[in-house]
Amino acid sequence: MFSSIVIAGVGGQGTLLASKILSEAAQRRGLFVRTSETIGMAQRGGSVSSHIRIGSQDVSPVIPLRHADVLIGFELAEAARQLNRLKPNASAVVNVDCIIPTNVALRQGEYHCDEYLSAIKNNIGRGFYINAAPMAIEAGDARALNIVLLGFSVGAGILPFEEDEIREAMECCIKPKLLGINRKAFLMGAEAARKQL
Repeated sequence: MFSSIVIAGVGGQGTLLASKILSEAAQRRGLFVRTSETIGMAQRGGSVSSHIRIGSQDVSPVIPLRHADVLIGFELAEAARQLNRLKPNASAVVNVDCIIPTNVALRQGEYHCDEYLSAIKNNIGRGFYINAAPMAIEAGDARALNIVLLGFSVGAGILPFEEDEIREAMECCIKPKLLGINRKAFLMGAEAARKQL
């Protein structure tokens, strides 16, 4: 098995934790994993992307253009920014919620939610588009959005893992006092995906 996964979001959304969980799941299965992170402005709201390459020692941790199998987009514009990394038949789970950048809020730029969503839909082989924030809030914490999206991705069958493998990896990567909320968020995401299949 070989898989290249891109996770894209903004600072504070938990993209790096999601990457760590997927890497842990792969290592527990005995697979070779390489990861790479790009942290934009190194602040909350800055661009963040993670590349996870599973199953081969002969690859760079950075996914070349047109080589990613899967995109998990935590934020719409950041997901659109990663489209050039995807294979033509790639799969994606994209959170359709828009986070308006500071420059746009200050009226120094523009943000086109509809255009970003249209570009993503036109360039994805198999796509799922959800508003994950309400599920995270219902699970108990808006910060669990990353785990909702992981659950949805596993439930939709676009990640090379079973639900149990991700839940076990979560136990290694998430503080015990936060596990209950995150288990619920994962389950809600997985159930939402099964309803869309």
